[in-house]
Amino acid sequence: MATVAIKEVTKEYVLDKTKVQALRGVSLQVEEGEFVTIAGSSGSGKSTLLNLIGCLDHPTSGQIFIGDTQVHTMTEKQLDSLRLNTIGFIFQSFNLIPVLNVYENIELPLLAMKGVSAEERRSRVNYFMEAVGLKALAKHKPSELSGGQRQRVAIARALATKPKLVLADEPTANLDSKTGIEIIELMHEISRREKTTFIFSTHDPKVMQRADRIFYLQDGVINKEEKR
Repeated sequence: MATVAIKEVTKEYVLDKTKVQALRGVSLQVEEGEFVTIAGSSGSGKSTLLNLIGCLDHPTSGQIFIGDTQVHTMTEKQLDSLRLNTIGFIFQSFNLIPVLNVYENIELPLLAMKGVSAEERRSRVNYFMEAVGLKALAKHKPSELSGGQRQRVAIARALATKPKLVLADEPTANLDSKTGIEIIELMHEISRREKTTFIFSTHDPKVMQRADRIFYLQDGVINKEEKR
């Protein structure tokens, strides 16, 4: 079964009196453990598509499945549970809590998960801090970290809930070239080890070079699919 399946999805916005078609009948399928990129220039619909897959927005028409779940039919409470337990998010702006240290930022989503004991939380946080190479910085606040280190915290936080799917919106946009490559290679390694599905929105060639498949978006339509 596919981790994500999208069928003829459209998304329209109304700006003033103008109707904007951000997506125009997009269909795609992503399998378990794939490392996939949605590529395209600014305004092509990448972030819109990622937001729909992440259940942060609703399609105007079409169907979206996460596993065998039709997300477009779910209530907001059900969507909250799906986002918490099934989907991890990595943002280009990191979205870390400034007053929390590395350990606490990674632990934060686990505190909202029922059935995860304090011992299990400690185990997961320590495991993923080690996985991203930040165990020695556990007590550091975000302001004491480099951009690359903050992105590593964001990756560990996204993975700590053990999601089936991780969505990353331009994860290398605020990083220098060398750090960006290190971050992508880290996520690629974790994808293989944990069998986690990763979907990126990007126009960064470094990310695209490491993808299993690339979906090229232009004017809200997938005009090309490339297997690496």
